[in-house]
Amino acid sequence: MDFDRIIDRRGTLAAKWDKMEQNFGVSPDDGLAMWVADMDFASPTCIKDAVRALADHGVFGYLGVETPYHDAICWWMRHRHDWPVQPEWIFTTHGVVNGVALTLQTFTQPGDGVILFTPVYHAFARIIAAGGRHVVECPLVLRDDRYEMDFDAYDAQMTGTEKAVILCSPHNPGGRVWTGAELHALGAFCKRHDLILISDEIHHDLVMPGHEHLPMPKADPSIIDRLVMLTAPSKTFNIAGNHTGQVIIPDPALRTRFGATLSALGISPNMFGVHMTAAAYSRDGAAWLDALIPYLDANRVLFDQGMKDIPGLKSMPLQSTYLAWVDFAGTGMDAAEVNRRLTRCARIAASPGASFGSGGETFMRFNLGMPRVHVEQAVDRIRTAFKDLQ
Repeated sequence: MDFDRIIDRRGTLAAKWDKMEQNFGVSPDDGLAMWVADMDFASPTCIKDAVRALADHGVFGYLGVETPYHDAICWWMRHRHDWPVQPEWIFTTHGVVNGVALTLQTFTQPGDGVILFTPVYHAFARIIAAGGRHVVECPLVLRDDRYEMDFDAYDAQMTGTEKAVILCSPHNPGGRVWTGAELHALGAFCKRHDLILISDEIHHDLVMPGHEHLPMPKADPSIIDRLVMLTAPSKTFNIAGNHTGQVIIPDPALRTRFGATLSALGISPNMFGVHMTAAAYSRDGAAWLDALIPYLDANRVLFDQGMKDIPGLKSMPLQSTYLAWVDFAGTGMDAAEVNRRLTRCARIAASPGASFGSGGETFMRFNLGMPRVHVEQAVDRIRTAFKDLQ
């Protein structure tokens, strides 16, 4: 588990590196890719061994038996999250974003409102609009350097056209691990306004020391009849390219409706994704993850200290994910100038905060899932790009 090893991803068709010049004007020859939320670490040996075994077998026919895959998911959720999942609750989609889109297609209609607590992962707004629904932004409140939900304000905002809410738990880009009280309040909000709750918990394994993620069904069991859970091993084990995610639905009536959507669209699992997931959700995968978390936490400490040393910059305390959320409001610069300094001076491709919706306009998101030497380089480059403030 050598997380310090530098793996050259350039020229491998990796979006994170091979599209950053097109998207940001930053060449991969001298730039640092800190935007797309995948890591620059090799996946654990247990996953690579599973892929090699498939390749060595040489026959890649239709997948027929999913029992080991389902058993591995159930084992992982029970042992890592104390959440008892039954195999029949599990559906497989082509990643979590696809799972969100299919859930919206199942439980909402064109023209319906879908609530987002902004700023939040930008793909949500994109698929809501593409599906003919409309985004209802419920802004998070920034208090004591962390985001909080304001349900009194959200209650006043509702019009009755809203049919679903998407929760990002843990939160991307702010890194919040929501408390049990906050999640229970969200459940009550969904019941008051008769909303389907889509809980995207893809970052649930990537929690910093001192914090604990609480799955939504444990926080408020009373909302099972309106809850759709989404998980995947992709962020945890850096296997997003296999496009395999899980939609987990405890309620039988909701399962019937969602299953009908998958049947109508002819969606079935990818063989490689199933084998990679079963390999990841294992004791070997757990040992790899237990080594990864302190490495990411040390990257966080290094990056946060670097941002703290630059006047006008403030990095939000990261409770989960490997995505640092930095506020540049204190510099007095507009977003264009901040972006110019990062791309032209620092040669860093990071995600502009405005893409995450209302409240993100003065922020930038930086991916810290990289060898430490690259985090050190990023801090030095940002310090140089804003040296006139120091």
